[in-house]
Amino acid sequence: MQRVKKKNIVNFYELIIKQFSYSLKIIFANKFIYFTGAAVIFFLFVTIINFFSNVNAQIYNTFYILLFPGILLIFYPTTFGIQNDEDSRMLENIFAIPNYRYKVWLPRLVMIYFIVYVMLLILAMLSSVILVPVPVFSMVYELMFPIFFLGSLAFALSTIVRNGNGTAVIMVVIGLVFWISAGILDDSAWNIFLNPYDIPDSMNEAIWETVIFSNRLYLFSGTIICLLMGLFNLQKREKFM
Repeated sequence: MQRVKKKNIVNFYELIIKQFSYSLKIIFANKFIYFTGAAVIFFLFVTIINFFSNVNAQIYNTFYILLFPGILLIFYPTTFGIQNDEDSRMLENIFAIPNYRYKVWLPRLVMIYFIVYVMLLILAMLSSVILVPVPVFSMVYELMFPIFFLGSLAFALSTIVRNGNGTAVIMVVIGLVFWISAGILDDSAWNIFLNPYDIPDSMNEAIWETVIFSNRLYLFSGTIICLLMGLFNLQKREKFM
């Protein structure tokens, strides 16, 4: 009896390791390395310009410097994940796994978010050394709200469009709309890219904290809704076959 239990435990851990390994291959497949390289190059380019300029770097500038690399890092794996499964002919095998939505895609998304979080921590530490000292963990924590929301939105759209290139085009258009509206909404709680470190001179600090809290609540709620929508769409496996 004990041998059977040990064998089941070993098989369970082997399955987890295989799933982790496969998920990493999907995440780092094809063009993800290029998006990672582009994110790092963009960060270094902007950081070097700020370092050699005569303008004193501020903490709120670091938020924007790190935001774009974070979006680049989250963009490819959440947008092209399903298409990569289909291209590698693994989609049917995944659908054969009981509760595949929660055993495959949800852990994969968590893995993606964790990788992006770690990479942003590294970039934030570099920025803190090169430009201006910043609260690294607090900075990355604030960045995760818009980045996680956009990643979850891309994942939800990919389950509807079912094509990586099509999803990418839609996400670029949506991203541009969000970016343009950020200038209109400015310090509103509905601004997707609200910078908590860029405190308006004309606003009371207590009111500003309320705006930030509302903004983070909206983004967190939107992230959960998009995740649930994507997982629900994956339940309709006949649309992907």
